[in-house]
Amino acid sequence: MSFSITYHSQQFSFDTTPALFSPKGLDRGTEAMLSTVTFAAGERVLDLGCGCGVVGILAASIVGAENVVMTDVDADAILISQRNAERNAARSVTVLQSDGFRDHGETDFDWILSNPPYHEDFSVAKNFIMKGFNRLKIGGKLVMVTRRRLWYQKKLTSIFGGTEVHEIDGYFVFHAEKRRDSYAARKRRNR
Repeated sequence: MSFSITYHSQQFSFDTTPALFSPKGLDRGTEAMLSTVTFAAGERVLDLGCGCGVVGILAASIVGAENVVMTDVDADAILISQRNAERNAARSVTVLQSDGFRDHGETDFDWILSNPPYHEDFSVAKNFIMKGFNRLKIGGKLVMVTRRRLWYQKKLTSIFGGTEVHEIDGYFVFHAEKRRDSYAARKRRNR
């Protein structure tokens, strides 16, 4: 299976499989998330839970492939993302198999973007939020898209001190900016 996307007047094509998320094309949630992000050349980007690699590869077209890391727990997603990176002239992206942040030590991201599984419990998203905070540089942003608002807004606010919410076509896109080195410091100050 394959599909094509136009992003910033460039054409991209992606192979995928029925087992991966949104195998027929770019899902509306990811499209909503991307519509709220403005990448700049040289920024460092993590596509967390990359699937077939759409977000990371599109980001690479602006920030430079050498500045992009894509991770997924699924071995098939990793193989397909690597193939799609080559296909779309983004060979120097880093593609890693990892369960969230567990299996890699990459840090200092300007952007971490994720469309986490939100139809299950919140454990995956909770890990992405809590561990993602530590992987961002000061001023970096964690961006997530879901269909649920309240839990995500509360969790992001408790870790980051606040979050910006964009509602687009029934999806909620959250932007949480890292403004300090430790979320524990905020808790200590508020006691």
